[in-house]
Amino acid sequence: MSGRKIAFFDFDGTITTKDSLLEIIKFQKGKMAFYKGFLLHVPWLLGYKLKILPNDRVKEKILTYFFSGIPEPVFQTNCNSFAETKLPSLIRPGALEEIEILKKKGFDVVVVSASAGNWIKKWTDSRSIILLATRLEVKNGIITGRIEGKNCHGEQKVLCIKDQWNLNDYDEIYAYGDSTGDKPMLALATKSFYKPFRFS
Repeated sequence: MSGRKIAFFDFDGTITTKDSLLEIIKFQKGKMAFYKGFLLHVPWLLGYKLKILPNDRVKEKILTYFFSGIPEPVFQTNCNSFAETKLPSLIRPGALEEIEILKKKGFDVVVVSASAGNWIKKWTDSRSIILLATRLEVKNGIITGRIEGKNCHGEQKVLCIKDQWNLNDYDEIYAYGDSTGDKPMLALATKSFYKPFRFS
């Protein structure tokens, strides 16, 4: 047996108390613009809730509305500022404690997120956590609002993980999630945790 151990964490709602996509929009655009934008997209959001429209299509619509046309360096600077100043207050203490315990036990710790890595990576890097996340398309140095490749959600989380790791090499595989979109990832694990930090 190899003795290797790895733990996969969903980010939004599992590690954080709020959806980081919504929070980064408020941070970069302000609350008034946030509420106005979401009112304009109520039909799209209802379509998603009713399972008429797919997650990735609705997400691209929101991302395009709020972020298309922004130079990538400007967007990334704002994301880094968010990660440093706002994101720490959204982290569940229980999740952070669990991550540190796992690292001490020799686990590789990976965040697997449907949110874009732009506003998460500075935080994961500071904690020596590996990040797999949705990527935003950049053309000619400008954010388009479209997703590059696939949205790292649901079954796609599993494909992203298997693309990076041969799970047969690991004796212990832990997975942490809080939504139906995380259940395919949870099914990969030798030990899975559903909504484990909701009271922390």
